[in-house]
Order: sequence, then structure tokens, then C-alpha cells
Amino acid sequence: MLRPEEIRHPKFLPTTKDEVRRLGWEQLDVILFSGDAYIDHPSFGTAVIARVLEHAGYKVGVVPQPNWRDDLRDFKKLGRPRLFFGVNAGAMDSMVNHYTSFKRLRSNDSYTPNGAAGFRPDYAVTVYSKILKQLYPDVPVVIGGIEASLRRFTHYDFWQDRLLPSVLVSSGADYLTYGMGEKNTLQIARYIDGNKDNLDKRNLLQTAYFSTQPPEEDSNTTILPSYEQCCSDKKAFIRNFNEVELQANLLEAKRLIEPCQGGFVYVNEPFPPMSQQELDSVYDLPYTFLPHPRYKGKPIPAYEMIKNSITIHRGCFGGCSFCTIAAHQGKFIQSRSKASVIREIEQLKTIPGFSGNISDVGAPSANMYRMGGKDKNLCLKCRRKSCLFPKMCPNLDHSHKALIDLYRDIDKIKGIRHSFIGSGVRYDLLMDENGFLDDTSKEYFTELISKHVSGRFKVAPEHTEDHVLNLMNKPSFKLFCTMKREFEKINNKQGLNQQIVPYFISSHPGCRLSDMKALSENKNLKGVFTEQVQSFTPTPMTRSSVMYYTGLDTKTLKPVLVEKNINRLREQKSYFFK
Repeated sequence: MLRPEEIRHPKFLPTTKDEVRRLGWEQLDVILFSGDAYIDHPSFGTAVIARVLEHAGYKVGVVPQPNWRDDLRDFKKLGRPRLFFGVNAGAMDSMVNHYTSFKRLRSNDSYTPNGAAGFRPDYAVTVYSKILKQLYPDVPVVIGGIEASLRRFTHYDFWQDRLLPSVLVSSGADYLTYGMGEKNTLQIARYIDGNKDNLDKRNLLQTAYFSTQPPEEDSNTTILPSYEQCCSDKKAFIRNFNEVELQANLLEAKRLIEPCQGGFVYVNEPFPPMSQQELDSVYDLPYTFLPHPRYKGKPIPAYEMIKNSITIHRGCFGGCSFCTIAAHQGKFIQSRSKASVIREIEQLKTIPGFSGNISDVGAPSANMYRMGGKDKNLCLKCRRKSCLFPKMCPNLDHSHKALIDLYRDIDKIKGIRHSFIGSGVRYDLLMDENGFLDDTSKEYFTELISKHVSGRFKVAPEHTEDHVLNLMNKPSFKLFCTMKREFEKINNKQGLNQQIVPYFISSHPGCRLSDMKALSENKNLKGVFTEQVQSFTPTPMTRSSVMYYTGLDTKTLKPVLVEKNINRLREQKSYFFK
């Protein structure tokens, strides 16, 4: 374990020509453009990719939130990179970042200093890439991050209300890295840098590209319905999506090829899930854990929210229909070692202003740490999207022992006053309608409520009505009621005054106004803090969005009610507060 005096804060990567010169560099190898402010923290993808490339010996520069509306000086200021430009829209899809579920322009941006809006364009990946290809047509452009990853195939765009082709086509980029981009971006760097690994472009794992060369079919390749077929036939789009989703959830996936506008979008198979050692190596890189000094202390809301938090694993096997986590991070859980987590906490303790309180020891789902299949051979054959729905997989090792041990060791660290769990907890990993699944589940839940909740316990039942929950791939609301009873028992026994904060979604496909009425009148929500209701927003590469666009259940092809009238959408959301 590192002692605080052994931890140093390294330099930030350069963002200006002067900063490049001060490092003694004549030319950068890679220049990364991002729609977010530059925060050198492992919760932000640009910082992670920059540090991974730096660790491999490459000279990397970062251009955060370039101005695309002037003479394009931000796109020129660091010059021409030796290898490639990297482009991402930021930690969110730029359209989700910009617009509400009612398509109203947001007045703030959490990833910008002072929360100011207007510092990134709509469809940022496409806008940035086109500018770079115009200025430097011979320099490769590599796109990645959430926006690129989830728009890698034909996808429904809510804001234009139509299907769009792969962002590779609209942006003109040369390569697309999907999912978490450390290994694939580094592989592309080595490929461009003289192809030292003697790779064929078709073998660049977890990478996509566009080509006019017809594919050679083999047993490891699946040809999808074309973009044009999807546009003319909604059932073809469903077939396309179902195959994409299936492959995204397999441990050994195939290469997918999608014909599009006279060419082919090649999406190569992914890397295997990261090992614990590989994931540790990413989080152990020398981040400063701070925003770049260029912001002169201006608060960046997203940073303020996560600066005292720790990520302990990646991936999610919950399989919710409206969620993109598995499509981006994968279904299989990749966990850090306890030693790596503790090293990061020791680093956190040295950050100015740290009070000893960790705001979140979490991940996409807080309590999936080190969980997975008991028999890995069964996981190799598994075609399920979710390990939890409609019933928990009998092969799933859902023991919470490792997580309990981690919490307890964190709380023993000198200088740590409290460690809270701010991420959502999957209570269907803890109990069924009859109670706790095992002793570790009961022990975990008791410890969680007793020691790691800062007044409000966040969970996401999403709805109360079973026919809506079935379309969401969520468990019955009866399970929430079981959890609530156990929560109240612990509170009463220990004299606590904690509150449950449930999250609900209105206007999801299949949800009627009468369903929101039933939700608002559910007797089991009496006395519960019920202010967290959001209207469903269709985002690229989710099953719920495909249902919204097609009006069909993607499993049965039967019609599904989809509410699109703006007034009735508002009424669904507001009904809960009447």
C-alpha cells in the first residue's frame, strides 16, 4: 500500500502549444479532442485513454471543448499528430447532454466549467471529425466514447425521429473504438505506428471501420440487415438490433458486418473482458484526480459530484431494456483488486479539500463486485441478456462476501470517516419475494443500511405495473415491497431515520396514463420519498428505443403502446405529483 508521502501528483498532459514546448516535445503522437472539460480523473474517458497511451510511450495532447464556430484555431493549435486524432463527444451522448426528454434545450452542462451550456455541438463526434478530416485529410481520425460506441450500427435517433446510419458513415472517421477503449485504442496506435504487431485491419479487436470491399463470409462473421433494409422495414431493424444485442452479451462474440450506402460497416469482435490485473493497471496510472489548471478553480459540476468517489468494477448483467451499460461496458463484471482500490483511496486522501468522506464506493450497479458465473464453461454457451431477468441464473455466484470485506477494509483506512454507497443497489441480487437469498445477502444489506447510506437509500424499481416492468426487463414490484420491509426492520432495530429514494420512469413503451395513476396510488409507496420520476428518453442502442421506434415488442413482434403525444407525455410524468 502506498503511504500518502509516496504519492506524487504528476503533470497534466498538454492542452496548448506552450505546454507541449515546455515538455520538450516537437510533435505529438496523438491528439485527443473531447466535448468535455479536461479532468484528469479515471471517471472520465479522455483522461483514461490519454494516460494509457502515455504509459505506452506515446506523446499525447488533449483539446477539450474546441470551438467549432470560429476560424477553427482550436483544431489547429497543436498541429498535426504523428499517428492520429482521437475524438469523443464526452462522457455522455451530446444529444442527451443537450436536450430533455421533451426535446427542450438544457440551460446547463455538468461537464463544463460553471455548468455553462453551449460549449459543444450537437452530434459532436460527427462535427469534430468532419472538421479534422477537412483540415488534415491524410491524418487518421479515431472516434470513441459513448456517442461513437452506441451509434456504431444503424440506430434510432430520437431528436431527428428517424434511423441514422453508423456514425462511421456520417462522420467520415477512419476507425471507431467501441466499449471501454483502453486496449483497442492502444492497439490502433500500434497498428498505425508501423503495424508492429503485423495485424490485418480486419483483426483489430473491438474496432469498427467502413469499407467498400465486400465481406468474405465465414463462421465467425454475421451479415446484418442493411441500413436501407432497416429504413424500409421495421422488422428488419428489429432483427438487426436483436443480433447486435445478442453479440454484445456473448463471452465469445462474432464479427458483425452491416451493409450501408454502397459499402460495409465492419465491426470486429471484442476483446475478452479485462482481467483484474489489466483493470488495476488502468486505475493505477498516475492521474492527478483534478481538473486542468486552465479552468482556474471554476467548479465543474460533474467533477464535484464524483471527485470523492471510487469505481470498483465495470459491467452490468442486469439487462434492463432502457439501459446502455452492457452495450458499452459489457455484461461480464470486471473487478479491481482490493489493493488497487485502497491505493486510489490513499491518493484521494492527498487531494486538497478531502474531508475523509468517500461519496460512493460504486459502479454501474453498486453490488455486483466480483460476481459472475460459477461454471465459466456455461457462461461461454450462454445467450441470455440478463443474469437476473426473468429469474436469476442458477449459475450466478451472487455472494456479497467480497464486497462486505472490501467495505470493511476501506473503513479501516486511517483518515476515512465514512464510505457511502451512492450508486444504485440491485436488490434482486439480495432477495426474492420470500426474503434474503443467503446469509451474505442479509449481512450485506444490514451493513449497507447501517453504515453506508447517507440518509437516503437509492434504488430503481422503475415502475409498479408488471406488464410495464416485463417490457423493461425489471423484476416485479413485489420484490421492492419485500426490500422495503427489510429496510424498515433494520431502521427500527438500529434507531435510524433513513429514507428510501426510488427511481421511476414514465412513458416507457407499454406505459399508459392509467399505469402512472396506479403507480401514484400504490399503497406501498406511502411515506416513501417519491420525487425521482423521469420521462423515458429513447437513446441509441437500447431495446426500449427500438420498441419506441417500431411500436413492436422486440421479442414477440406484437404491437406495444407507445405514447408520443407531447401533452400526454407531460401528463404521465406530472400525474405522480398530483
